Amino acid sequence: MIKLEKALSIANECISIARKENAKPIAVVVLNSNGNIVVALKEDDASIFRIDVAKGKAWGCIALGESSRGIAAKAKENPSFVNGLIVKSEGNILPNPGAVPIYENKKIIGSIGVSGDKGENDEKFCIEAVKKNGYEVN
Repeated sequence: MIKLEKALSIANECISIARKENAKPIAVVVLNSNGNIVVALKEDDASIFRIDVAKGKAWGCIALGESSRGIAAKAKENPSFVNGLIVKSEGNILPNPGAVPIYENKKIIGSIGVSGDKGENDEKFCIEAVKKNGYEVN
């Protein structure tokens, strides 16, 4: 399970990368492998809903063991199934790019979700931040 120090480092790195890319203001949420928030950060000008969106993206990664991009692809292929998952999860899954599971030794130890810019950019920030902190993404 990801620890606070590493989760905070990943979240801060994510914001740093977004600033270097001149992205829109973002929020970052890092969850542990039980789906609980370890860190949630929101830049000053990010909208009030961004933490909730980032959490929904990240929660789906933990619940389904894949990136939110993968979940979004499943939603296009089989919308009834993914809608059912959203209902069963009480709205906790948000199938849109911008979150990835965090792996250590091929085991999911947490996930990170970002919201604020385009989904593709949010995802890129996540991947780079996770890798810079010595973890893997799948």
